[in-house]
Amino acid sequence: MMKAASSLLAPIAKRLDGKVAVITGGASGIGEATAKLFVKHGAKVVIADVQDELGHSLSQEIGSESVVSFVHCDVSKDEDVKRVVDSAVSKHGKLDIMFSNAGIAGNMDPSIASVGYEDLKKVFEVNVFGAFFCAKHASRVMVPAKKGSILFTASVAASTAGAPHGYTSTKHAVVGLAKNLCVELGRHGIRVNCISPHAVYTPLLRASMGVTKEVVVRLIEDSGNLKGVGLEAEDVAAAAVYLGSDESRYVSGLNLLVDGGYTTTNPAMQLTLEKILSGA
Repeated sequence: MMKAASSLLAPIAKRLDGKVAVITGGASGIGEATAKLFVKHGAKVVIADVQDELGHSLSQEIGSESVVSFVHCDVSKDEDVKRVVDSAVSKHGKLDIMFSNAGIAGNMDPSIASVGYEDLKKVFEVNVFGAFFCAKHASRVMVPAKKGSILFTASVAASTAGAPHGYTSTKHAVVGLAKNLCVELGRHGIRVNCISPHAVYTPLLRASMGVTKEVVVRLIEDSGNLKGVGLEAEDVAAAAVYLGSDESRYVSGLNLLVDGGYTTTNPAMQLTLEKILSGA
């Protein structure tokens, strides 16, 4: 009995102990939550972002310079992503996890008639080109090592309708890229997976929608399928820990939906029936 009690008090194993990770878009939102959780689980982390002040502040907050560092990176630029990967390898000697998380929403207007060329180009440069460059430079150092985990932040938009056209198109592209890479890089012992969350409140999402935090949070909660719990950035970070750890050592080509069942549910019939029965 005493032995069982003492085992419950034992420290939780650090699931990423000894691993080195790069997290793009790591200064805020999902990236910030993931950086904190990765460090908690023993990883050394390189935060890559265009938000320099936030990135430096976060790196100083969550760990020593030998554990966490920040590198300015615009993922739409091949040379920036190369510099981040080279920095990680130079500092820590290897790269185990590439979390290609940086992304933007672009024009939130749902009408395709409102989408301009420059806006569409920018969304693809960050969301698709960025993912491509992250995989390209991660694989450059992972292939010789014969191991590694590449993760992409995709979206429920890649599995169901409702998001703006430009954003939706990019997330479909990311899932397709991950599947192709899973086949190519599997022969080198490298795993490639996606995480597709339902909407998560972040300052960037609020800014892109142009509304208050309260409105965004209510929209997310009301549109969610799983009631009584709200999706948070930390939930996505937990999925990243799993896919980056050796616990998922034979998991590749997966698009992990963190959506509370949202993509399996079309509530239109139920809502219409409720209105009819209530006489609305």
